[in-house]
Amino acid sequence: MARMSPPHAAVQAPENHDRIDSADGGLWKSILRILTLLARPELAKWRPVMVLAVIITLAASILEVISPLVMGHAINQAVPEGGAAANFATAALWLTYGLALRFAAAAMPQVRDWLFSPVSQDAQRVASVDAFGHSLALSLGFHQTRRTGALNRIIERGASAIDYLIRFLAFNIGPTLVRLVLASVALGIAYDIRLSLIAVATIALYVIATVIITEWRVRQRRKMNEADTHFRATSVDILTNFETVKSFAAETRETARFDNAMGEYNRHYVDTNRSMYVLNTVQALVMNLGLLAVMVLSAWNVIQGTMQIGDLTAVMLMLLSLYAPLNILGWAWREIKQGAVDLEKLHGLMGMTPEVQDKPGAKVLTRPEGRVKFENVAFSHEGRAVGVSGVSFEVAPGRKVAFVGTSGAGKSTLLKLLFRFYDVEAGSVQIDGQDVRDLTQESLRASLGLVPQDVVLFNDTLGANISYARPEATEAELREAARRAQLLPFIDSLPDGWKTRVGERGLKLSGGEKQRVGIARVILANPAILVLDEATSALDSATEAAVQEALEEASAGRTTLVVAHRLSTVISADEIIVLEAGRIVERGGHEALLAKGGKYADMWHRQAHRAEPAELLS
Repeated sequence: MARMSPPHAAVQAPENHDRIDSADGGLWKSILRILTLLARPELAKWRPVMVLAVIITLAASILEVISPLVMGHAINQAVPEGGAAANFATAALWLTYGLALRFAAAAMPQVRDWLFSPVSQDAQRVASVDAFGHSLALSLGFHQTRRTGALNRIIERGASAIDYLIRFLAFNIGPTLVRLVLASVALGIAYDIRLSLIAVATIALYVIATVIITEWRVRQRRKMNEADTHFRATSVDILTNFETVKSFAAETRETARFDNAMGEYNRHYVDTNRSMYVLNTVQALVMNLGLLAVMVLSAWNVIQGTMQIGDLTAVMLMLLSLYAPLNILGWAWREIKQGAVDLEKLHGLMGMTPEVQDKPGAKVLTRPEGRVKFENVAFSHEGRAVGVSGVSFEVAPGRKVAFVGTSGAGKSTLLKLLFRFYDVEAGSVQIDGQDVRDLTQESLRASLGLVPQDVVLFNDTLGANISYARPEATEAELREAARRAQLLPFIDSLPDGWKTRVGERGLKLSGGEKQRVGIARVILANPAILVLDEATSALDSATEAAVQEALEEASAGRTTLVVAHRLSTVISADEIIVLEAGRIVERGGHEALLAKGGKYADMWHRQAHRAEPAELLS
């Protein structure tokens, strides 16, 4: 007997369904993107702060090189050559100067960070808002194939990468290179050119090893990021659908799915960390070999009398001042490369083009009458053979038209084309004689009001959810909309009234209450065209009757398009259009379609037959 797949496996999306390709260009392209971001008008007020922060950083690097020389001179004053008398007063003075310089060099980066912190946060905000707004602007098809958790994670990591790249490029890489050059030159001029050569060779070997190993680490990081995105998205997916999980007693199964996703992430995380340990070990080996060579040469120079004890001390302090920035350089390079990977993904998202866009010079739809016309419309979803084909109809202002048919007949597809969530492949969709492709999407959708089968609410108050349609609405307008949606008595009966929170996706409300909130929201928006997409199909008969009354109130005086499964809810429609396999097969009024004895009549009799047992039991 063949082994059956786990129930979830049958519907689980492929692992790469959240994938967003990274933008091209690598590190240098990422640097250019950062510079472009910092040049944005929104960040212009921070430019003096940026310049000051860089100056402070460079000054600190210079002081880091000077202070060991001053300290060495102080020791030479305390321990002079040839048996000369020690000058402790002068030594103490030079030592004080050296310590003051070291303190200033240590304090300056703190001052810089204090100044730069709001700059970094503002840059992250600008980039995050851009990415978030761009995500919302992407077409419906994009969001239907990607999980919210994965998208959030890409934006979060990309914003954090901006902070890394700005800080490390401006405050680590540049100043560190300046410090390394100054220290190498100072060693050669003040003491021995061979010390400079050893320092330069050590630095070169260190940088080469760091770059080579970091390139390997970047590949590990990319794999870890993909696993992290999948893991976070899986977590959000499970928690968002916890009601379904509980209803199928699938807690153990979903916990195992979470465990698998986290296990995959952990494996890549361990690989990434181990590559870091390899890099740290190689860096430490190179640095300590260089340190040993400099110490041996300096000690030999002291023995030969070409250097003093203070000079040896200065060289050692100088090496330590080199050792620290080299460690920072290696770490900063790792972070920069990893940040570039994250930024590539963010810019990959930003580079995605909406499938549906406003035309240049698109018109604003103002004061629409509500005349809707579909003219020989054809459209098919990607990967599906059936869509809609050759669909033509016209709805006069103030009239009601219903669309019925079996599941997959194309009813909801017509509504999506009306909202221009997709563009037609042939024909045209018109409002008041204007092709919707010639209108701005904002003005088009402002003229349409949708009540879907499952109204999804924000985790906010009842008042906030209803006023979402028109945030500037007055309290009187809100109450009138709630009254017309038969929701006002319910709201007034609640202890917190309009301030009652509805929970995640409105889960604290019943199905009927959620639908009435959706109806109140549409009434408040006052659109010219009302669209009802199976707005009562998920409700019981008693609740459906109450909600149907609210819908009749909402549709009064405006063009209404209804998609319905229960034919009893569309009897009053001026015209009923029957769809099958994406084509119109019948159209007419309820009585005329029944008399015709075709597809509609067959659907009506089958539904009436199914309703009889329920009526007998009621």
